[in-house]
Amino acid sequence: MHVEGTVLVGRGFEPVEGRVVVADGEIVAIEECETDSDDVVLPAFVNAHTHIGDSIAKEAGEGLSLDELVAPPDGLKHRLLRAASHEEKVAAMARTLRYMESTGTGTFLEFREGGVDGVAALRDALAGEGVPFGERDVEAVVFGRDDPDVLSVADGYGASGARDADFDAVRSETRRAGKLFGIHAGERDADDVNPAMDLEPDFLVHMVHAEAIHLDRLADRGTPVVVCPRSNLVTNVGVPPIRELVERTTVALGTDNVMLDSPSMFREMEFAAKLADLPAREVLRMATVNGAAIAGLNRGVIEEGADARLLVLDGDSDNLAGARDLVRAIVRRAGAADVERVVLG
Repeated sequence: MHVEGTVLVGRGFEPVEGRVVVADGEIVAIEECETDSDDVVLPAFVNAHTHIGDSIAKEAGEGLSLDELVAPPDGLKHRLLRAASHEEKVAAMARTLRYMESTGTGTFLEFREGGVDGVAALRDALAGEGVPFGERDVEAVVFGRDDPDVLSVADGYGASGARDADFDAVRSETRRAGKLFGIHAGERDADDVNPAMDLEPDFLVHMVHAEAIHLDRLADRGTPVVVCPRSNLVTNVGVPPIRELVERTTVALGTDNVMLDSPSMFREMEFAAKLADLPAREVLRMATVNGAAIAGLNRGVIEEGADARLLVLDGDSDNLAGARDLVRAIVRRAGAADVERVVLG
């Protein structure tokens, strides 16, 4: 099969008129040629941090602090998750998966609460078990938590934060298992950043309160960071120093808790771009190839040999027609209504 239009090629997203040739889920060629298509072809998004179990409680907890909303074990989300049945969680997550896929997300990195059972619920939602939506093609990289045994079924471990527990043992176990370890850090304040970095994680999430010493450590170690600026604003903890982080390490975008924000990478890109005033190509990398790199995946970029996970936009939509800078328009104004189709394998 092939997909044609204006193709955003490579990590620089250079616009090329032509087609992407796909075979067995892989990009096998990018051919320059004349085409009548107004479509724009770019990599499907990689949402680098989600909590989609929160789909059972969208917009719950207005006016609550961060700790009251999400701190384990008795923050609102954890109480609601414990009260919900397996079937309720699966059905709610399945709807979120369908929304994510329809808005261009091909892969997401999920911090999944509930131990082994929590991971099982997500796997059931992806498989379409007991829901009318069917199996989803969006793929999850699942970071279990709440139980060291979760490493037997998850792709890695997603720690809540260094102030919540001693994660030394589970970090060692994750390393022995050859799996990824991520941890929240610097969301509420700076106190847990150094302890989190001492664990030598594969990546950090949030880093809203990163100080000069932390930025230096990031630069020295090259530890990637996932930022979730819309969520940070909603929980009133501030916003991450995105530009300073980008200057020092790999930075990816995530949408965080479905409880607080829609898992729309379009919205996250627009907000991050306008907040940090970064070049549009940098923000698009944060929404695609950088998240893939954190997870060790060969996707998020259109080049030969990469996974064929593509997002096709209508370049002649009322919203995008006439754009003088196509990449800037995608980052700052594109949305769900501009999606023509999503190719996931």
